[in-house]
Amino acid sequence: MSRANLGKDPEEVAAMFDGVAKRYDIVNDLLSLGRSKAWRRAATKIIAPTPGMKILDIAAGPGSSSEPLHKAGATVLSTDFSEGMLAQGRISRPYLNFSKADALNLPFENESFDVATISFGLRNTVDYHKALAEALRVVKKGGRMVVVEFSHPTWRPFRSLYMGYLMRALPAIARKTASNPDAYLYLAQSIKAWPDQRGLAQAMELVGWRSVTWKNLTFGVVTVHIGIKG
Repeated sequence: MSRANLGKDPEEVAAMFDGVAKRYDIVNDLLSLGRSKAWRRAATKIIAPTPGMKILDIAAGPGSSSEPLHKAGATVLSTDFSEGMLAQGRISRPYLNFSKADALNLPFENESFDVATISFGLRNTVDYHKALAEALRVVKKGGRMVVVEFSHPTWRPFRSLYMGYLMRALPAIARKTASNPDAYLYLAQSIKAWPDQRGLAQAMELVGWRSVTWKNLTFGVVTVHIGIKG
């Protein structure tokens, strides 16, 4: 099976996620030490989905991020560019609306959605600035972008422990549990290279998102960034 590198060639990234799709949710819960469900709950609370709200879930994988939005009554379109992820989503969550889409070239009209969200997928795009700009294009004026992504722990002693886990323990656990363990080495490397909280906020502002704020989860292991389309 394949592992992408930090050059993030789209075909390599898609193939990598095809290879981990079947056990993706289970392994993520294990590697996050059970925190992934709490992170999804926190993101859902921030999005505050309501009946009639149109939400675009970008890089939705098998739909774990879309499911609570759908259950709250929102109209959710779950997109991904990995055929394997889409196939697994259609099996495990057939009640969701899955569609293939590239975050860098979204096949939707301008101002089509009230909210665009992406959970743990922005980091895997070859050009995350372009992905943020595409989300801005398809969101209605006054609508929001909600980015859930790994970030940098804010407390220095914990940050040292976390980085040790990320680079050593995470790949070791993945070798015993994942269908494509090498993919999780890429995961660790990509998290380490990702901008911190302020850096991502500045990137969002650069492409046109306004009033960007963020909320740290689990001491900043994960951060939810929120931007508004002016």
